[in-house]
Amino acid sequence: MNPDTHPPDHARQTARRKAGYERKQARATREKGLLMVFTGPGKGKTTAAFGMALRAVGHGMRVGVAQFIKGGRDSAECVVLSRFENVDFRTIGDGFTWLTQDREQDIATAERAWAEAERMIGDPRYDLVILDELNIVLNYGYLDLAGVLATFSNRRPELHIAVTGRNAPDGLVKLADLVSEIRAIKHPYREQGVKAQKGIEF
Repeated sequence: MNPDTHPPDHARQTARRKAGYERKQARATREKGLLMVFTGPGKGKTTAAFGMALRAVGHGMRVGVAQFIKGGRDSAECVVLSRFENVDFRTIGDGFTWLTQDREQDIATAERAWAEAERMIGDPRYDLVILDELNIVLNYGYLDLAGVLATFSNRRPELHIAVTGRNAPDGLVKLADLVSEIRAIKHPYREQGVKAQKGIEF
């Protein structure tokens, strides 16, 4: 595109954006392990966390995954990520709670998954720990929120933790370094009656 076709203020706007970016870069001097939360009613929370897992693997980092709730069917993400030597993927669930319909069983399963999560968090080999659907079991009261937050607060300073699931509790949102809320604008399941698609939802 011919530069002369840009609006007259284009150079001024891009220079201002560049200056703003450089100011932010100059201020960002710290490194620390991040507590990250992906929540909201929209599709893509787990997908975002597993995309981060691939990025970490690409840097040679060790990743631990503990999946809550899920377990009713095979996970394609588990199949792929488990092929990497530096990924440990544990699915500890009985499927969605509306399928199990057994609160005591769901609590016991959540406690088993949390025990595995605590093991990963305490293991210095891990650089990133992903706790998939933990928000759901916290929202249902299957785990003690205060205990979970204490574990997060007392983790190694360099450890990254990513938590996914709808309805992240306020205490977790407040403690987190990064929170992304994924909104539901359109979904073919709801608007068109399209069933879950292989490679997209599972």
